[in-house]
Amino acid sequence: MARKDSPVLILGAGAWGLSTALHLINSGYLDITVIERAEQIPSRYSAGWDLNKIVRAEYEDPFYTDLALVSAASSLTLGTLGFCANQDAQYEQDAIEGWKSPLFGPYYHQTGYVVAATGRAPQKAIDHLEKALSSISSHPTFAPEIRPLNGPQDFKDHTWQYTGPLTGFKGYFNRIAGYAHSADALRGIWEHCVNRGVKFIMGESAGKAVELLYADDAAFVSSSTGSGPQTGKGQGRCVGVQTADGKYHRADLTICALGAYGASLLPSLGRFVVARCWSVAHVQLTEAETDYLRGIPTTNVRDLGFFFEPDPKTRLFKLCPLGTGYTNTGADGISLPPPDRLPPPQDYIPLEDERKLRQLLRETFPWMAERPFVEQKLCWFADTADSEYCIDFVPGTEQSLVVLSGDSGHGFKMMPSFGKWVVDLLSNQQQRLSRWQWRQTDDRGRDWSTSVSWRIGTSREVRDLVDDEAKVIKARL
Repeated sequence: MARKDSPVLILGAGAWGLSTALHLINSGYLDITVIERAEQIPSRYSAGWDLNKIVRAEYEDPFYTDLALVSAASSLTLGTLGFCANQDAQYEQDAIEGWKSPLFGPYYHQTGYVVAATGRAPQKAIDHLEKALSSISSHPTFAPEIRPLNGPQDFKDHTWQYTGPLTGFKGYFNRIAGYAHSADALRGIWEHCVNRGVKFIMGESAGKAVELLYADDAAFVSSSTGSGPQTGKGQGRCVGVQTADGKYHRADLTICALGAYGASLLPSLGRFVVARCWSVAHVQLTEAETDYLRGIPTTNVRDLGFFFEPDPKTRLFKLCPLGTGYTNTGADGISLPPPDRLPPPQDYIPLEDERKLRQLLRETFPWMAERPFVEQKLCWFADTADSEYCIDFVPGTEQSLVVLSGDSGHGFKMMPSFGKWVVDLLSNQQQRLSRWQWRQTDDRGRDWSTSVSWRIGTSREVRDLVDDEAKVIKARL
């Protein structure tokens, strides 16, 4: 176990990497360095490089409902959350309460959350909506705050800005939910960590981790930046990382929080974590239109997509289609974001996703339905077959290498609390929660995307999208 005065490296300054740095410094760790490939925070390589993310506690699994909502400071034990029997450690805070703290509060907006399905929704979407509602309708915290919406007029009575037909809409409104401004949250927590003494090494050369280093293969001088390995690759205790500029950074503990890019550094992670992407688009509004939509609830239509109130600074209205997403599988069966294209907006989303979003707007805000989409992009995240996180030591590394992965599209909301779970792992010297342990399974070659209950549709490969776009361009010519 690394001492609190030992050098600690965190690879990646996304939501989970920054949360880990925050909770380590809060727990008394003194020598923390974050290595980040981007030139600035928010990192364009983070899924959190975005306007906003949904913050809600609706889950089919009550474990995550309680994790996201119930205060763990006084009553929620590890046993309650599914840990091994007689493990009585408790969490300091839950995610939603964490967003209401002075540190995270500036980035949280409790606008409420509307969840619906249209009259054309497949049964899978309806089933998920009903299970999500069931997870909170009997919950003592949620029950008084839930309002059923049983038809278009109910939706319009609640949110007067909905002017579309809302064809066959049924669902509910949950007051205790909303969204977080993700880019601002990343920037704010980064600034806080810098002021607390956390060191950051950034940039495409100095901040890009290219190889993990192991004790059997490396010899370091006593400084935190060593003279480098003297032999080839190996296994065993991890002693640091090499960056693209050729430097070797020594650490007693290395924490890999690279999101969709994790398997590029740790290929064994790619056996059970898949890099997947979803489309993101925006509509540019006027100042008056932004004011008109101010305060609308975060709205999730299970068979079409979701949207948020517009951002007052940029006047951008963000919306995302729902589906199973897209992968980029290589010959080794591992999916990673394309190395030949950076994550910044390519000003393109697949035609099938655009059609969903146009229909979503026709049903809710028809005056916006034919507006051009701007700042379109594919947002990459780390996905697992059961949507469970991985917060664990990598086997065979003598507790010197931790991997944080598998956000599965529902990890950002946990940012205020996530780093505490990493501190718990280090204190316990093992992951006591089986669902968050390192997996020995190999899911490569298996398409499990349609088995996830809250995703509708069929997964596709990015190369298919590129081919489709080329055909469209050729047809236009």
